[in-house]
Amino acid sequence: MMFVSILPALFYYIGYSLMWSAQFSSRDERGNANLAALIGFLSLIIYWVLTLFTLYLSRLREYYADRHSASVVDEGARKLSEGLVKIAYTTERVRRFHPHVGNLSSFKALFIADPESSSRDLRELSEVGIMRSDSKLVEEYLRRRITTADRIAELFSTHPNLVKRLRALQELA
Repeated sequence: MMFVSILPALFYYIGYSLMWSAQFSSRDERGNANLAALIGFLSLIIYWVLTLFTLYLSRLREYYADRHSASVVDEGARKLSEGLVKIAYTTERVRRFHPHVGNLSSFKALFIADPESSSRDLRELSEVGIMRSDSKLVEEYLRRRITTADRIAELFSTHPNLVKRLRALQELA
């Protein structure tokens, strides 16, 4: 995973460097500058694709971690589902009431739930009714429909959509 996450940075650096060097080349070197710009542009496209691939691997790793956790602990799928719902709720409360915590985006891959989507998760949990029992809350949350916007947002997220994650856990139960 570490090697895969370094590759996008490497291609970004190559692309960025070649684009800048092509921009500031002399008139005598214009043929080489156009080639450098093209290679730089292609490197930036590879960077973008590899970044999406890295995010996919991160989401896949979360599914495997959930599967392992559910298999190791008694009633692991239920407990993990309830815990994920509580974490989504608490993460947003921390972000809302403690804004001084700052931007945590560089640490997102280390969290259990994606802090960037926690406000959406809290809004959805509030619609369901947060005061219900944990199991009722999970059941009602599982009935939510995954929208196209949710699917697109998941492409750029380090964590799977919470509803998809809960459904995967329910299959294990």
